[in-house]
Amino acid sequence: MSQTPTPSAWCAQIQAKLMAALDAAWALAETSADPAVIAAARDKARLCGQMASDARKIAALVPEQKPRQLPAPLIAEAARQQARDAGKPPAAQALAMQAALKKLKRR
Repeated sequence: MSQTPTPSAWCAQIQAKLMAALDAAWALAETSADPAVIAAARDKARLCGQMASDARKIAALVPEQKPRQLPAPLIAEAARQQARDAGKPPAAQALAMQAALKKLKRR
């Protein structure tokens, strides 16, 4: 399964592809003296610019997700709770599940 890129990464990838197409179009226009080739290169450059603008607009529609950080008192309480529970035996239901898994030879 492939990872879906973030909107900003997707936009950067599209921008890089469009810049490569734009450079190729201008290189073709610079080496040719044919007015039809130069006109086609200008049309391709204009289209690349419009597509780049649309890609930026699409990427701007999805806001960047900021990582959520829990407040320090909650993190400290969770650590204290884990330390308290470290020495306790597992609950009866957990023991029953472990026995069932052993019977099935899964663990």
